[in-house]
Amino acid sequence: MGVIFIIKQVVKIGGSLFPNYAIELVKQLENTGSVIILGGGEFANLIRKYDEEMDFSEQANHWTAIDCMDIIAKLVNDKVESAKLAYTINEVNEISDEGFTPIFIVSQFLREEDPFECSWDVTSDSIAAYVSHLLNANLLIVTNVNGIYTQEPKEPGSTFISKIDATTLLTFQESSIDVMLPSLLLEFGSDCYVVNGKCPERVLSLIDDTINDYNFDYTQIIGE
Repeated sequence: MGVIFIIKQVVKIGGSLFPNYAIELVKQLENTGSVIILGGGEFANLIRKYDEEMDFSEQANHWTAIDCMDIIAKLVNDKVESAKLAYTINEVNEISDEGFTPIFIVSQFLREEDPFECSWDVTSDSIAAYVSHLLNANLLIVTNVNGIYTQEPKEPGSTFISKIDATTLLTFQESSIDVMLPSLLLEFGSDCYVVNGKCPERVLSLIDDTINDYNFDYTQIIGE
């Protein structure tokens, strides 16, 4: 009997890391028990921009932004031989069992489940939290900054936060995660990590029990 790979964590890779950092990180996550969810990146940002000009419906914005996630997922998958696209939760598990890294195409799954209201408050972060809850897996939010800050990292006086509870995070006007995520972490009683994906070794350190190098900045969000 072959080795059975169990999904240990959902790794949401922000669209800001596309293409090079995202592709490299997915390669590095081979054989780690990870399922990948990609953010919509600049494709979704364009929809936001056009929405400001045209005032599209919440439904149109929501589903086209999710389509952008699918686009980036397919492009990343094209460059990573160790990855395969999954369209359902069952396929996620099957692909992992085959020894490949599943990249989850979420649009069909979300249309069937329909777990969220249509809103810009819900992005790939919240979607990844929902999937991790269904899989009983850990959640890593991988972005282009080190974690959560008291305000925009480039702003004067901005301070890095290494650990924060989700209830406190609800009071933040803006951070490197979406608005809905803290509420979901509280609902599910789950924690998550926010880490810089420009340094793949940081991500690997947080998910590999044999690597004990935590000498870098990352944020743990406490949802319990």
